[in-house]
Amino acid sequence: MPVKNRFAELHDDITAWRRDLHENPEILFETHRTSATVAEKLRAFGCDEVVEGIGRTGVVGVIKGKSQASGKVIGLRADMDALPIPEQTGLPYASKVPDAMHACGHDGHTAMLLGAAQYLAETRNFDGTAVVIFQPAEEGGGGGKEMCDDGMMERWGIQEVYGMHNWPGMPAGSFGIRTGPFFAATDLLDIEIEGLGGHAAKPHETIDTMVVTAHIITALQSIVSRNADPIGNIVVSITSIESSSKAFNVIPQRVNLLGTVRTLSNELRDLAEKRVSEICEGIAATFGATAKVNYKRNYPVMVNHEAQTEFAAEVARGISGQCDEAPLVMGGEDFAFMLEARPGAYILVGNGEGAAVHHPMYNFNDDVIPTGCSWWAGIVEQRMPAA
Repeated sequence: MPVKNRFAELHDDITAWRRDLHENPEILFETHRTSATVAEKLRAFGCDEVVEGIGRTGVVGVIKGKSQASGKVIGLRADMDALPIPEQTGLPYASKVPDAMHACGHDGHTAMLLGAAQYLAETRNFDGTAVVIFQPAEEGGGGGKEMCDDGMMERWGIQEVYGMHNWPGMPAGSFGIRTGPFFAATDLLDIEIEGLGGHAAKPHETIDTMVVTAHIITALQSIVSRNADPIGNIVVSITSIESSSKAFNVIPQRVNLLGTVRTLSNELRDLAEKRVSEICEGIAATFGATAKVNYKRNYPVMVNHEAQTEFAAEVARGISGQCDEAPLVMGGEDFAFMLEARPGAYILVGNGEGAAVHHPMYNFNDDVIPTGCSWWAGIVEQRMPAA
């Protein structure tokens, strides 16, 4: 199954949808315009059911095939939200919203799934039901969990679910996937260190929180180098230091650290949480200070299911001729919540050369649209073939 001719015909329309979304980015659950646009188009396509407000601002469309004899129901998910990044591309369709842009290509994902929905509603050449899922708040808000918690899987009887993300650096239109753990768990650290502030010229009269902070930041890396199995995958990063003083000559009373822990197994996740607390509290106590650790478990490890991954790769090979094994990714993806709820798979589609995701110069490659749409359609038509 190569790229479908219908998507070549629809390419200009889908590109226009994508660029309209790009000009009007919305953050987290504030996807009101985007969600309304998606719902309007799904109704215009003739979807059998369109429901808004799932997971706060998510949209679900239902498309029934020519037959329902198989009883199969397949979910296809695209994310809709943008990032709080000022765009620097200078494109004619650059973001019109200050300090917001589609720097991860969710505009492209949404447009491609809309294109697939239009095709599936026109042809209905499958036996079963396709459920198209448009999700808010992937970028840190856990919109995938919100939609699952809203009963989406049960309400529409979804049996399998599939997701896709563009990937800069991979040849445009190529595919990559892997079975098992794929994207990392993304846990959050908030560490408050309390000492005794004072004059910088009299450190002996203080409990120096900056010294404690320096030791903690360095020691946290021993989790990776000395506690975790060397063949495991774990990242511990402190990303922000803020103290109660901004003066040159004051040792601050308090220091607050923010950071993240990324792991690809539940065992490493448990180990990291335990060791972060032990290290912070122990080092602080050594200097006479205290450390309060707030360790928040955020997105879980995203795990592709074996049978569905093999099928997703087969569909991809039918379109592009090959589907390579994708690398492990230490970034997070809240499609993990949907894959915990139902078997399924997540695939990468090459975006070609250009700026990486989450960069102010990033831009989705519109040449990839027919390929992505064809994969969505292929998932439905080949997983639920018409009699």
